[in-house]
Amino acid sequence: MEQPAGGAASADAADDAVEALDRPLPEGVRRKVVALVSDAFGGLTVTELPAQLRQYARFTPSRRAKFAGNAMAAALEGDALFRRRIGERLKETQPELSAALESGAPPAAADPVDVAAAAYVLRPAGWVKLLAAAGEEAQRVDAERADEETRRELERLREELTEARAQTKSETERLRGDLDAARKEAESLQRKLRSAANEVKRGEAALRRGRAESDAVRAEAAAQVSAAESETRRLRARLGEAEASVEAGRRAAREGRSVEDMRLRLLLDTVLEAAGGLRRELALPPSSMRPADSVDAVEPGRMSPKDIAARALSETDPALLDQLLALPQAHLIVDGYNVTKTGYPQMPLEKQRLRLLGGLAMLAAQTGAEMTCVFDGAELAAPVLLAPPRGVRVLFSKAGVTADELIRQLARAEPSGRPVVVVSTDREVADGVAKAGARPVASLLLLKRLSRV
Repeated sequence: MEQPAGGAASADAADDAVEALDRPLPEGVRRKVVALVSDAFGGLTVTELPAQLRQYARFTPSRRAKFAGNAMAAALEGDALFRRRIGERLKETQPELSAALESGAPPAAADPVDVAAAAYVLRPAGWVKLLAAAGEEAQRVDAERADEETRRELERLREELTEARAQTKSETERLRGDLDAARKEAESLQRKLRSAANEVKRGEAALRRGRAESDAVRAEAAAQVSAAESETRRLRARLGEAEASVEAGRRAAREGRSVEDMRLRLLLDTVLEAAGGLRRELALPPSSMRPADSVDAVEPGRMSPKDIAARALSETDPALLDQLLALPQAHLIVDGYNVTKTGYPQMPLEKQRLRLLGGLAMLAAQTGAEMTCVFDGAELAAPVLLAPPRGVRVLFSKAGVTADELIRQLARAEPSGRPVVVVSTDREVADGVAKAGARPVASLLLLKRLSRV
């Protein structure tokens, strides 16, 4: 008749009270016990598992051993019924080893760690002694294995030492050869250095001789220049005398040629009258252009941006901007975000752009000046869909190009002499466009002017 589960658990607990370990399980035996429990885990139902292990029921054996090792070891030690069920699974999977342990004669060829782990799970009579003996055997095997590994490591180190000594010897011989070669090279270099030093000394002596000769040549050249200047003065005096003589001869020739001059005057009048008749015949209008009109200069009453800058107006007076935009063919270039972030930085970028462009459109309608507004494309997360207002050109800088550089390119693209006004408070932008001939003004000036629109 089968003993009740409670009675079996009480009997196992009584046996455990008789035999108990006085030391922790060796680490190798503990890992093997956890592996046995993890393998037998899958053959049990969820209700047969202790409550603390049921959450690992669906895990693979390797994952159970990794994440529930401590919990399984604790349940195996404290739950006799769970241990008995694991032992039954072990008897099914390893019947020969289990039978040998039950008989008290473990097989001599079995792994001591396997014997100790099975004895810990099955708990046959004298299992503590079996576990201790298996542990000692495992320690002995580990010690022998460690000794064998130590011997192999020692042999390897000896071989490496022998090889290192051979390499050191060959390296030493090579270094000695290199040292001898370096010494010979050093001696050769010393000889070359002494030869170069002698060459330098000879060169310095030649340089001193050359300087002395150069000083002599300079002195001789100065004497020749002085003589040439004296000769020039003498020749100029003779040239003046010759010019006076030629002028006197010309006067005499003019007095003697008065009849010939009269004939030439008559011929010239004839040619002029013929030219007048030809102009009347062809109906040629009188010429309105004169050679002086082709010379580039500033005429009175026409002002440039620099002329307006010199007048007595404040840099923040909106009248200054009106005068600049009143110049013929004026072009206003606006640093967009510099103006908006000066005047209304609290607004979103989209509303800043719309407010500025609306004011520029009204200013363009009032003044008729060309207007270009530049925004920095780096400020945008995506391309802007924007319909530019009438009279205002809207540009965004490309990737890798700042708005400041785009403004300088626009200023450099204008022809020299055209009035170009750049609105920006950025000192670097102002200096750059000023070099290109443009007139920089502050952003505050434009904001004041737009407030009057």
